[in-house]
Amino acid sequence: MTLVNFRDPAALADPEGRRVRHGVLYRSAQPYPADNAAIVEQLNAAGIRTIIDLRGEAETEDADWARSRAAGIEVVAARVQPTDRKLEAAMMAMTTDADLGAFYLLMVESAPGAVKLAVEAATRPGGLLVHCAAGKDRTGWLTALLLDLLGVPAEEIVADYHRTTAALPQIFEGLAERNRNALNDYHAGSLTVPRPLLEAPADAMAAFLELVDARYGGTEGLLAHCGVDAATIEAFRAKAAAPAAEVPAGVTA
Repeated sequence: MTLVNFRDPAALADPEGRRVRHGVLYRSAQPYPADNAAIVEQLNAAGIRTIIDLRGEAETEDADWARSRAAGIEVVAARVQPTDRKLEAAMMAMTTDADLGAFYLLMVESAPGAVKLAVEAATRPGGLLVHCAAGKDRTGWLTALLLDLLGVPAEEIVADYHRTTAALPQIFEGLAERNRNALNDYHAGSLTVPRPLLEAPADAMAAFLELVDARYGGTEGLLAHCGVDAATIEAFRAKAAAPAAEVPAGVTA
């Protein structure tokens, strides 16, 4: 079994390669049931040399990336805990898609060190894979921030995020098998998952990007708040931005 929801967001968000080099940034859900030979082949075929794992420590298992590590692919654990006291309170109060967007910004703000580590890892040579558990929420906002640094229009970033909708049945099936006890608790009524968290609504990502602009003046301001320096941002752009010579006349980056 290969990775679920695996894709190069630039291939759809920037199909002509005007802003982003294709084959640099990929996204997916976590490996299920665990890393295997087919996944290693999938990563090697895409030229991926670094994996950024955004899951919290309790979400991971030793076998998750064992084969890929053995094959020489580096795994960077940039831990973003799925909940803490503030996140749990925001989750309980969540009713709208805009609330989910605000929840995403709260997640970023809750883990500045992990965000800094992830962006620094994104500058390493070779292709990069970003993933969390479902490959929707933490993966969604980090991918959005990286694409925004490269000048991808907000509407295309939102559209890429929303594309995860098609993979949600398969994603949730894998999560259910991996987290059977939590699923039993959910059916027993001891857990309540807000409706927006079970979807990939376009309005959530649009709200997130708007909040980043309103509160921090844009992605660079938010990343600076997380400790990411200007040199790291420029190194990522040097790696992932489309060469100026390839940008058609009249198109702004």
